[in-house]
Amino acid sequence: MDLESRGTPSGFVASCEFEEAANAQGKSLGINVARAFIPHPIQDRTDVEMVELAHEAIEKITALIVKK
Repeated sequence: MDLESRGTPSGFVASCEFEEAANAQGKSLGINVARAFIPHPIQDRTDVEMVELAHEAIEKITALIVKK
């Protein structure tokens, strides 16, 4: 939120497992942070699987930092 308040588009990327927690924390803090959620789990994926996930999520992630 600090970057956003200074005019720098920002957001975060997390796995879907944390979507509910992110929504609850944002609500309790009174902030609405741009976010992109990708399929869970991440930790045990191969490099090839991670590249595939990145390709699938690139538009969502780019949208976090590109002002329209």
